[in-house]
Amino acid sequence: MKINKEVLSYLVFGGLTTLTNIVSYSILAKVFHMDFKLATTVAWLISVIFAFITNKLYVFNSKQTKINLLIKEFSYFMFFRLLSYFVDLGMMILMVDGMKIEDIVSKIAANIVVVVLNYFASRYVIFKPTKEIKKQ
Repeated sequence: MKINKEVLSYLVFGGLTTLTNIVSYSILAKVFHMDFKLATTVAWLISVIFAFITNKLYVFNSKQTKINLLIKEFSYFMFFRLLSYFVDLGMMILMVDGMKIEDIVSKIAANIVVVVLNYFASRYVIFKPTKEIKKQ
């Protein structure tokens, strides 16, 4: 399988987003003794903001500058990230509460699934070049 620049960039920034998520979660859960569900939620918010910026600018090189198109991108991004949040949280609840797997191990496993789902949503829906961009 040939890995192109986009996939490589996504893996790098996806890895950094995952690291942001896991580090944020760890600090919130272990240092501030926050419940794992709340810590997952706050870590998700932090990592989604990081991911939108890096995906837009560095991975998919979206050049959208019109406000209506920026809002559309951000809305799609948030919708798909909200879906992945529920996958993340659902997997955490299943693995931590249901299967009694260590929370950090569960967090890493959930994030692997989330990164794959988010790539396909970003590549084929959110940052897909529009006809307006191709004309320029």
